[in-house]
Amino acid sequence: MPHPKTDRRTLLKSGAGAAALSAVGIRNAEAQSRRETLLLISENPPNSTDIHGVGANRPAYEASWNLYDRLMTFGVKKDAAGNEMYDYNSLKPELAEEWNLTPTSVTFKLRRDAKFQDGTPVTAQDVKWSFDRAVTVGGFPTFQMRAGSLEKPEQFVAVDDHTFRIDFLRADKLTMPDLAVPVPVVINSGLAKRNATAQDPWAMDWLRSNPAGSGAYRLERWVPGQEMVFIRNEAWTQGPKPSLARVIWRIVPQSGNRRALLERGDADISFDLPPKDFQELQNARRLKIVSTPVENALQYIGMNCQKPPFNNVKVRQAVAFAVPYERIMEQALFGQGVPMFGGPADPAKIEWPQPGPFRTDLERAKALLTEAGYPNGFETKLSFALGLATINEPISLALAENLSRIGIRATINKVPGANWRNELLKKEMPLITNTFGGWLNYPDYFFYWAYHGQDAVFNTMSYKNPAMDALIDRSRFAASQGDYEAAVKGFVKLAWEDVPRIPLFQPYLNVAMQQSIQGYRYWFHRQLDYRTLSKTA
Repeated sequence: MPHPKTDRRTLLKSGAGAAALSAVGIRNAEAQSRRETLLLISENPPNSTDIHGVGANRPAYEASWNLYDRLMTFGVKKDAAGNEMYDYNSLKPELAEEWNLTPTSVTFKLRRDAKFQDGTPVTAQDVKWSFDRAVTVGGFPTFQMRAGSLEKPEQFVAVDDHTFRIDFLRADKLTMPDLAVPVPVVINSGLAKRNATAQDPWAMDWLRSNPAGSGAYRLERWVPGQEMVFIRNEAWTQGPKPSLARVIWRIVPQSGNRRALLERGDADISFDLPPKDFQELQNARRLKIVSTPVENALQYIGMNCQKPPFNNVKVRQAVAFAVPYERIMEQALFGQGVPMFGGPADPAKIEWPQPGPFRTDLERAKALLTEAGYPNGFETKLSFALGLATINEPISLALAENLSRIGIRATINKVPGANWRNELLKKEMPLITNTFGGWLNYPDYFFYWAYHGQDAVFNTMSYKNPAMDALIDRSRFAASQGDYEAAVKGFVKLAWEDVPRIPLFQPYLNVAMQQSIQGYRYWFHRQLDYRTLSKTA
């Protein structure tokens, strides 16, 4: 029989060892949990999980991108600084494992193991319903599909459960890449139909806050305007298993608070901080900063071409010569953008954006305003999205100050970020500052969206000129490179002459993250792809 003291010592050692092992296990589990959880903070909240929804804003693209899949995605390349970014010249499988492209159609073979997040298999019938929806509901999604000549439900054919075909209306270089942008998501049609009504056959109301996708992440919780929580879809087979098990997206409106959270290490990643903060954070080198010029994107001043006084081209030209370009670059941008002013009168390149011919010249601006019949100026309202106030507000203040010098008295109107897209698409605001970027990096793609007079969704200034429409259409389907280049130079020059939009700068997408964050990839939609992100600690 063991001695009582010996027995007690043994028990004490055994208990201490178990406690130590338990503590180590807890610490290891906590470390693992931290490595698998990302805290993202931003200024502007998503207003929908349905990218087809009316007024879905840019943060909604991020929610949709991670909750849903598409038939294809883009490949990857390195930018000039060695950072990863999408490659729009390379298409890769996502829900489709392969495809056969002919001059008249493309046929996709779907993955047989792909399932929606409720366990329902993904079928070609779901793809057809989703594409039918996109080309039918109108507005942004329908126009986006039309940009790749995807226009009619009759084009989309479910051959069998795992074979889907698109019949082409015409030869269009944008058809295939347009299938890899955020809009042509594949929706669980059975689930959507169960939540549709006679008044809402496409379940627009229900899908706004109830995702029905097959994506790599599921929506665990959403408090609108405050927080979204995503958890990894463990059954996802459309790519490598994501490293992050959970992504917490928290809305922190004050930029100073976002910066403090990053610098203390309490948040992992953020973007849309003020340019001054990014400049200082780059110099401090405590955080990892990635800056990428946003392809095919432009920050601009827009004027409503259908309503007085901005329906007068001389008024628009006067505003263009009143803009304090250099002051905006210094005081609002701190150099965090590519200037798009002070260029030649004629387009120098076959690309967009490129510097326009405008410079600050208040005397010329006053003379133009007098020629337009407004020698004493006028009153107007200058609007911007409050959700991106870190740049828009200093731009608006600087512009309003200079406009006052030529007699234009502009009241500043701050529109809540969640409402901005809806207000923008009404096309009623007289004077705005805004950013627009085309998802596919072609000049004609940008102009199709922003300058075409045939109800182009983001022709937010209601600009109409048949000569512009003809040049855009000619460029989209040009038979030769020479014809294409002539059309591009033609519509760029006309845009500068008619000046419905005043180019300011090509923005950077600046992202600040902890040194432990790996796998960040720049995407044309300017939002995060959680699937490639990971943490080393």
